[in-house]
Amino acid sequence: MNRQPVVVADTLCRTGEGPIWHERERKVYWVDIPAGTLYRYDPSTGTYEVVLESDEAIGGYTFQADGGILLFQEHGAVRHWRDGKTTPVIDQIAREVGGRFNDVIADPEGRVYCGTMPIGEQPGRLYRLDPDGTLHVAFEDAGLSNGLGFSPDLQFIYHSDSLNRVITKSRYDRATGKLSDRAVFHRTRDGDGVPDGMTVDANGHVWVAQWDGHALIRLDHDGSEMERVLFTPRKVSSLTFGGDHYRTVWATTANVEGREQEGAGAGALFQLELGVAGRPEFLSRVKVT
Repeated sequence: MNRQPVVVADTLCRTGEGPIWHERERKVYWVDIPAGTLYRYDPSTGTYEVVLESDEAIGGYTFQADGGILLFQEHGAVRHWRDGKTTPVIDQIAREVGGRFNDVIADPEGRVYCGTMPIGEQPGRLYRLDPDGTLHVAFEDAGLSNGLGFSPDLQFIYHSDSLNRVITKSRYDRATGKLSDRAVFHRTRDGDGVPDGMTVDANGHVWVAQWDGHALIRLDHDGSEMERVLFTPRKVSSLTFGGDHYRTVWATTANVEGREQEGAGAGALFQLELGVAGRPEFLSRVKVT
C-alpha cells in the first residue's frame, strides 16, 4: 500500500477538480475548471487523454445513466454532452449570470445538488436539479459552495463552504430531496487552508481536500480530525475513490501561480492508497429533450 501521493498525470491544470471514477470504463475523469477541459486517466495503461474541450468553464459534472455527461458551467448553464453532441438543459440562471457552478453531486434518485460561486457581495447558492429538469434552491446562502458527500446510510449530506471555511451536515430526505437541520460539522483551523472537494468513505468518514493546506484530512463522525495526508502542492482540490473494491484514491491539485509558488506537481493528478474503501458515486438521471 502506497500512502505517499504519486503523480500519475502530470497536467498543469490551473484548477484541477472533480475527479470521479467511471466504473464501466475503469477510468478516472477530472476537469480543469477555467480551461473547460475534461480529462480521463486509464490506470491500466498509465496514460491520460482529453475527452472534451469546452468554450466555457466547467465547474462540475456528473455521469448520466443514459451514458452522457451532465456539465455545469458558467451563468448557471447546464448542458448534456454525449458522443460529441451538446444539448442544453438550462440555458442560464438569472441570478448566476456573471458567475458559475463550482461543485456538484448526484443523489441515488438521479437528482443533482449543484453549488455556485459568489458574485461580488452575493453569496453562492446550493441548488437541486430534479430529474424532470426543475430547479430548486436547497440553501439560499452557501457561501462559496464546494464539495459534497452523502453518509453511507443516506441520512445526511455534507457540504463544504470555502468562503466561511466550514463543512456543514444536513439531514437528507431521499424521497423528496429536501435538506434540513443544517449545522456546522467541522471548522477549518487558522493556517490550514480552506475546505474544498470531499468524499465519504465506506466507514462514514469524511475526506476533505484542503486548498492552500497541502493536505487531505479525514474527519471522524463528530467532525474531529483523525488524520492528515500531506502533499507537496499547496492547493489540493478534491479526491475520489475507485479501482478494485474502491480502494485507490485519485486527488486533483491546482497550479494557479506556477509551481515555484504552488509546489512540485501542482496541477497534476495524484494517486495513493489510504487503507480504506470508498463508495461509488451515483448517476444523474436528468431528463434531456
